Amino acid sequence: MDIVGATLAGAAMRAGLIDEYVLVTAPVLVGGGTPFFTALDSWVNLTLVETRTFPGGVVLTRYETRR
Repeated sequence: MDIVGATLAGAAMRAGLIDEYVLVTAPVLVGGGTPFFTALDSWVNLTLVETRTFPGGVVLTRYETRR
């Protein structure tokens, strides 16, 4: 299941329900808005599984949660 949206993702992160994070980063800076990664009660340890670079500088990184 994919979760898109800061509020729902933050609740799932705090509950420890996320096994894998896939982040797509575009080379654009914008200000304001809701932070996607809200303050958490503890660290989330991740292992890098995959990186891909696309035209225009877009980068996909995939991480698994270490338990």
